[in-house]
Amino acid sequence: MKLPEPLLRGTLLRRYKRFLADVELADGQQVTAHTPNTGSMQQCAVPGHEVLVSRSDNPKRKLAYTLELIRVNNFWVDTNTQRANRVVEEALKEGIISSLSGYQVRPEYRIGESRIDFLLEGQEVPVLVEVKNVTLCCAPQTACFPDAVTTRGQKHLGELMTALSQGYGAVILFLVQRGEAERFAPADHIDPKYGRLLRKAVNAGVEAIACQARVTPEEVRIVRTLPVDLQES
Repeated sequence: MKLPEPLLRGTLLRRYKRFLADVELADGQQVTAHTPNTGSMQQCAVPGHEVLVSRSDNPKRKLAYTLELIRVNNFWVDTNTQRANRVVEEALKEGIISSLSGYQVRPEYRIGESRIDFLLEGQEVPVLVEVKNVTLCCAPQTACFPDAVTTRGQKHLGELMTALSQGYGAVILFLVQRGEAERFAPADHIDPKYGRLLRKAVNAGVEAIACQARVTPEEVRIVRTLPVDLQES
């Protein structure tokens, strides 16, 4: 997926009140940028890290700038969770994720009182796909989720298990934004309940897929799948 142009380079000064970040641009100007990420952004929202921000001329916006990418361990990381589903949708439609290729893609599918990110149709069994954006590494080369306790994420796992009993296939897809990662694992030390529920869901038949994105100042694109390690530490 192509990123907004042009992106402006800067240095992160601080992230606060969850959705705000102060950034010093390359020309020395200090701006406050919207930060579309509800997680802790640990390892990413670190003062001094290089960032890329976009600027909007929409007069209705309270903040003209949006924090788009943060450089961590010499890799760009896409912390904009609003983009994650669009990156996955592009990959699904292009058949990049081989185990999920050949389907028609319906975003934001409502099932009961819940809304799941995607419904895949056109083959024998319809498949529900829920996406999670991954920006944390819990160990060298091991990406992990979540970076904060997520009751919403726990709820989604329960919904996917319920969907199995209703005749759907179910996938939890972890979009790994860390370029150094070689595998994925649940962040048991941050949200042990989520880790337990993920293992329960997989044992019940939910498929866990980790897809790594290549992040550049020009685009974010899924390039490969990573092994999912559910062994309890």
